[in-house]
Amino acid sequence: QVQLVESGGGPVQAGDSLRLSCAGSGPTFSNWAMGWFRQVLGKEREFVGSISRSGGTTSYADSVKGRFTISRDNAKNTVYLQMNSLKPEDTAVYYCAGRLGLRTTMAGTYQYWGQGTQVTVSS
Repeated sequence: QVQLVESGGGPVQAGDSLRLSCAGSGPTFSNWAMGWFRQVLGKEREFVGSISRSGGTTSYADSVKGRFTISRDNAKNTVYLQMNSLKPEDTAVYYCAGRLGLRTTMAGTYQYWGQGTQVTVSS
């Protein structure tokens, strides 16, 4: 069974930083492309960023480019989302996701999902 668990969310002030972690299970973690998504109640799940299986390449949504950084440590079965210069618009539930194959920006193509962690940014 594959399981992803996010952690690190919480309430912060605008301009602060947070690092989210996503811990995965199973011996095939290094074969998964990973993505981060976020969702506000009543809105569609939004792509944040993705990282290749090896961690060598990343991509980001324009809204977070230059502020957020994705990394992974396959030895620890963990992917990270470093969030700097947080804005109130970043408030959402953040989800990590994994898929076998190439990374994509489409939530529907990811097979494995965590339950999410709440990030609330106050002005």
